[in-house]
Amino acid sequence: MIAFRQPIAGEDVARHYDALDAFYRDIWGEHVHHGLWLRGDETLEVAVRQLTELVAREAAIGRGTRVIDIGCGYGATARLLAEACGAHVTAITISAAQHAIAVEKTSSPSCTAAEVEGKVKTRETEESTHGNHSAEPRMDADERGLAEAASSSAPIRVHPRLISSPHPRYLLGDWLQNDLPGATFDAAIAIESSEHMPDKPRFFAEAARVLRPGGHLVICAWLAAEAPTPGQQRHLIEPICRESRMPHLGSESDYRALATAAGFTLERFQDVTRQISRTWPIIIRTFLLKLLHRPGYARFLLGPHAPNRIFALTTLRLWLAFRTGAMRYAVFTLRQ
Repeated sequence: MIAFRQPIAGEDVARHYDALDAFYRDIWGEHVHHGLWLRGDETLEVAVRQLTELVAREAAIGRGTRVIDIGCGYGATARLLAEACGAHVTAITISAAQHAIAVEKTSSPSCTAAEVEGKVKTRETEESTHGNHSAEPRMDADERGLAEAASSSAPIRVHPRLISSPHPRYLLGDWLQNDLPGATFDAAIAIESSEHMPDKPRFFAEAARVLRPGGHLVICAWLAAEAPTPGQQRHLIEPICRESRMPHLGSESDYRALATAAGFTLERFQDVTRQISRTWPIIIRTFLLKLLHRPGYARFLLGPHAPNRIFALTTLRLWLAFRTGAMRYAVFTLRQ
């Protein structure tokens, strides 16, 4: 596990995303994560959705599935899972700016963990009366796995009767200190959020605690190479950790060990570094165009009172890190 030499707390992560809120939304849009190119000719918007669809398939998310979205950003993935899959999604972010946008876009009030627990108990009563919908098939068998997705490019299908499914519910808080009830969710997902967790064993332990027996945890993670060179570590990985507010960056073996220690079984590991590699050239090109045509971007980069402005340079480091093998991108499918 490669660690930044100074401690990074949850408050530092929250300040980072709050300060760069406008930047992230202007450059990335509502999905603040990589895209997944299956054919190679997709737009960024399509590729971003395809990564979410892969996560949904791996987590066996379907109608009635209770999902916790850990580090939900602006709530776009949570909305997709609720609207397209008919899932009951609870989503948590540590950023007040992200939480506000997520609630605004979804037109749904935020809630407390106690309200989530009440909602779950009410639904359990309804299921015992009317039948348990979770027994229904959650995803078509031919939609599972990245290889099958690449050959069929099968998207999540939106059923008309699911359009009125419940909106996601949003929590503002620290995942490592959540008070969600135990054994509540069928699936937990973490798309590029585990990297920000100062206490990674607790990240896994909390996921295990809130999942029901047999539940899935699907993690999309930035990984450090198993044996990066001193130059890769000094000039790429360590600055990326510092500038992206990541306390440390784990490797594949680190994540496997942490998952096992928390009681998870690894069902599938997928290295999709090649399939996500188009993300950073697109982001860099978008940023440069905005820098040329939007004076506010130059003022932001040169302003003395913008401590997070260095993150603009991190995009170049990330492109190089993934391109040179200093970093990898992987999807872990874990089962309780």
